[in-house]
Amino acid sequence: MTSVGTLWTQPRQDYGKRIRAIAAYVGLSVDPPATYVHMETNKSPEYLAKFPHGKIPALETKDGFKLFETPAIARYIAALAPNSTLMGENIKEAALIDQWASFSDSELNAPGRIVSQLLRGSIAPYTKPLHTIFLERVQRALHTLEQHLATRTFLVTERITLADIALASVVQYQTPFLLDAPLRAKYPNVIRHCETIVNQPSMKDAFGPLELCEKALQYVPPAKEKKEPKPAAAPAPKAEKKHKKEEEEEEDDLVPKEEKVKNPLDDLPKSKLNLEDWKRAYSNKDTCGAGGALEWFYENYDPEGFSVWRVDFKYNNELTQTFMSSNQIGGFFNRLEASRKYLFGSMGVLGETNNSIITGALIARGQDIKPVVDVAPDWESYMYKKLDLSNPEDKAFFEGALAWDLVIDGKKWVDGKNFK
Repeated sequence: MTSVGTLWTQPRQDYGKRIRAIAAYVGLSVDPPATYVHMETNKSPEYLAKFPHGKIPALETKDGFKLFETPAIARYIAALAPNSTLMGENIKEAALIDQWASFSDSELNAPGRIVSQLLRGSIAPYTKPLHTIFLERVQRALHTLEQHLATRTFLVTERITLADIALASVVQYQTPFLLDAPLRAKYPNVIRHCETIVNQPSMKDAFGPLELCEKALQYVPPAKEKKEPKPAAAPAPKAEKKHKKEEEEEEDDLVPKEEKVKNPLDDLPKSKLNLEDWKRAYSNKDTCGAGGALEWFYENYDPEGFSVWRVDFKYNNELTQTFMSSNQIGGFFNRLEASRKYLFGSMGVLGETNNSIITGALIARGQDIKPVVDVAPDWESYMYKKLDLSNPEDKAFFEGALAWDLVIDGKKWVDGKNFK
């Protein structure tokens, strides 16, 4: 096969596999550099003179043309064989190919890499909430891909395109540590697609075998250092034995008892509405209709013991991806944990990417929202307005937030979370 030039990349890197597979599919090849040591070679003056940002993969062709960033290299090599069909036959197919290749990298590959780096401790101290957020992103992307591939063999056309090779390279990267047997069972079409691509005779050598893990990699805390035992001190002279009661009195004086801080909400008069019963009703009944959760609520609501509030995020202009906004609601609810027995919430994201809002409703003990929500450090990032359920507009907002069908200024509810 004719060599395009030299490709700097790590041997097992999925981006490198992707580029080598594309080259092989169109009957070309790329050469590895004579030597490459990651974070040494790509930081050297010689490398930076060619590729100033020091990124890999990077391609230098036989005629001295230099290129970095995987999508750019992939499109360049595919274009060297215009009859390969990798780039589609018209501008619509080309756009769809770019769409799915970009989706594979941004929605599946990027969060998967963050999970990998967290588990290996290479970017920051491990945190379970962050792990959960990015694992949810991976599964959401897999769900979208699974639905799309349920009715087709390949992503865009009836033949392999750049998008298929991009997706397969990402999935193959994740199967050894993240996409374990239970997860693969949920997304059979994605796995079938990957197996189809990596086992193509022309690309099999470039991809290598598909390694499958039975159980996803788990975080293992670093072992604690064993402290050397201190040499035993010489026994102190025996003091005069004290009466047990005297010893207890002395200990009480030395370690004053810490008084438990009582929440002022506990001093409120007993309410007709039992919040735990309401949470069970909301969880187990249809929200609307006869015998539904809302009917139960109105029958048991105690406006003297509880209040209903509208909650709006103050900085909606800063919101971007809707799933990130949904995760933000989840974080806010997590930080309200200390008020769980005084609070119920239903909040959601309305709109679309780069044009959305966060809003919803809270049912809180008492008539003042501050003592209930100020346990969350970010409570002041939200605006709170008490709702009057005898007002049709307020009642419609409340019911829409609980039923997850709220619409505001044409923005429809796209995702939500409950605090129960």
